Amino acid sequence: MLIECVPNVSEGRRADVIARLADDVRRVPGVRLLDLSSDPSHNRSVFTMVGDPQALESAVLALADGAVAAIDLRSHRGEHPRVGALDVVPFIPIEGATMADCVALAKRVGRAIAERFGVPVYLYEEAAANPARTNLEDIRRGEFEGLAAKMAAPGWAPDFGAAAPHRTAGATVVGARMPLIAYNINLASDRLDVAKKIAAAIRQSSGGFRYVKASGFKLEDRGIVQVSMNLTNYEKTPIARVFEAVKREAARYGVAILESEIVGLVPSAALGDAARFYLQLDRFTADQILENKLKG
Repeated sequence: MLIECVPNVSEGRRADVIARLADDVRRVPGVRLLDLSSDPSHNRSVFTMVGDPQALESAVLALADGAVAAIDLRSHRGEHPRVGALDVVPFIPIEGATMADCVALAKRVGRAIAERFGVPVYLYEEAAANPARTNLEDIRRGEFEGLAAKMAAPGWAPDFGAAAPHRTAGATVVGARMPLIAYNINLASDRLDVAKKIAAAIRQSSGGFRYVKASGFKLEDRGIVQVSMNLTNYEKTPIARVFEAVKREAARYGVAILESEIVGLVPSAALGDAARFYLQLDRFTADQILENKLKG
């Protein structure tokens, strides 16, 4: 049984801390750390790992141990919304695993984080016990600074742990979901209002593309703005379609696209779709990719 886990940690600036957290994961037998992406503007790192359920549970708990010890959200600043030092932990079925397996693992790991570290845990997406907590952005709304008041409100007691945030580590959100693509488009502008308007135009929650979650951020260290996205179903809403929509929306405000980036890993089929779109390839299939043939 092979499951993917993509924990997001609220640290993207201190290289020594990030390296220690990565080593904590690598030391766990049976877990393979496939990718580590850190962003100083977001002040956030994304770990991509795979393994069997037991090994992943050990790796996430080791990561939680290091993150809780090293990160103090009272002084943490970054562009990306966050509620916890170990902010979010999604489990994704890959091979020989079902969504039910991932939900069970999410619940087991969530309970362990709360009991071992005193960090309250919310369950989200397929693991959510409360429909109001299915969407990650709903749980994150108000961020760490508003977490104590949120947890005291009716209906917002955590799934595991006390109804009060950890003093320095906040809360952690654990769940199960299908693969998504973390995709950002940087604009050749410092106009945050433009990035936010574009994000509102393309995201599903405000009438845009289905399977797109988007926000506008300012990258202070670079003097530019970013449309940051999660694409939750690249087959039904392809990357190229989103890119072109952002490009058109930006042009309305006299702004150009500077570059785009993928955070973490991406299915090759998603890039094949982009190649078909931009190169207008006729009858192109994955079997025409050399590496796919070699693996077959």
